[in-house]
Amino acid sequence: MKGISVSRAAELCGGSLSAPCDTEISGVCIDSRRVEAGNMFVALKGEHSDGHDYIAKAFELGASCCLAERVPRGVKGPVIVVCDAAAAMKRLATEYRSMLSIPVIGVTGSVGKTTAKEMIASVLEQKYRVLKTDKNFNNELGVPLTLFRIEPWHEAAVIEMGISDFGEMSRLAEMVRPTMALYTVIGHAHLERLRNRDGVLKAKTEMLDFMPDTATVFLNGDDDKLRALDCRQRRFLYGTDKNCDITAADIKSVGTDETRCTLHCRGRSIDVTIPAYGKHMVYAALEGAAVGIEMGLDDEMIRRGIASYETVGRRARVCDTGKLRLIDDCYNANPDSVRSGIDSLAESKGRKVCILGDMLEMGEQRAELHRSIGEYAAAKGIDLVVTTGELSRFTADGAGNRGRHYDEKAELTAALPDILRAGDTVLVKASHSMGFDEISEAIKLL
Repeated sequence: MKGISVSRAAELCGGSLSAPCDTEISGVCIDSRRVEAGNMFVALKGEHSDGHDYIAKAFELGASCCLAERVPRGVKGPVIVVCDAAAAMKRLATEYRSMLSIPVIGVTGSVGKTTAKEMIASVLEQKYRVLKTDKNFNNELGVPLTLFRIEPWHEAAVIEMGISDFGEMSRLAEMVRPTMALYTVIGHAHLERLRNRDGVLKAKTEMLDFMPDTATVFLNGDDDKLRALDCRQRRFLYGTDKNCDITAADIKSVGTDETRCTLHCRGRSIDVTIPAYGKHMVYAALEGAAVGIEMGLDDEMIRRGIASYETVGRRARVCDTGKLRLIDDCYNANPDSVRSGIDSLAESKGRKVCILGDMLEMGEQRAELHRSIGEYAAAKGIDLVVTTGELSRFTADGAGNRGRHYDEKAELTAALPDILRAGDTVLVKASHSMGFDEISEAIKLL
């Protein structure tokens, strides 16, 4: 973050400055432990702590100023005082974004947002200096922090945008103002608030209201909702359907964690190697290539960018334990991502085992959606579907005689030596709060 002084920041976010200061702000931080010299520390009130209690510490660490709702007793440093610190931070991010002229790609969808963001950035980095969303900073606190990280030398930004309710995307898009948007899948996620896929589509496409008519919107042409989307911006369809603007053909799995295919677009044919597990990675390659082509990259740049992709966190990370092959995909789960994982597992060699947990925020359809996953796994030839969790009992029921349910996660973990065999391929997947990383780590020790 460059070019904004403390006094100017106070003007932009509508605050009053407790002490005169024209020092330039080097960055913005909401964790006092991570404050660096020149940073603005934003004092936010959380469930278990109040950032105002750490303002003095932030100044000790070299903060140029703090953005807060009050000045704590004894604090002498410059504090920008506002009524709502979180809202003021978002206003400041909106103003900072308006000073930038680089391409900004907004990435959203029910499944694969982070994978798409990482692949797009990996491709664009072959030609441009790119800023991308870090970790899971894709919400109303993370997005402004991401925008503040854009520096004068950046030539493009890839911003992941995640929501769970109506209106959230509008608030994010008002800050981000994407010049391009990419939609992965409209699936069964956050249904407690969004109700159904039509609600998901409506909420996600709020972004389009904050984009210019000349913007390009990249849409998964294999998704029925996105394929039918009518918008004022230029549409660019990607997928395996022959009517898409960019398509993938000759898809082949190579070894245990590599996929090869040929991408076809406007007379161009690009043979690519994707260094990651899962059929869904073909869509990631299409997403990276589509944005890359739109931004002027040549075939070799696109090929090199896709080959440079690295898996993030516990997203379909493949591990050979010496006894079996583990697909550790326990970062998160909804029906669409679980089915995608099952599709890839079904093509594996040896006995195929799913260890599945609850998918959260599924709304009134939660029992039916969980049961459908078990039915899907059985239909795909998965040999054993092991579950734990209140809702996952329905998944085991749906799998019929291939299902096995455990009431407690500890019980399932203790039974792993009896459940799993040498040569198995095992998919571990559940919503993040289920803590299935413990199961993955236990499998590695077998």
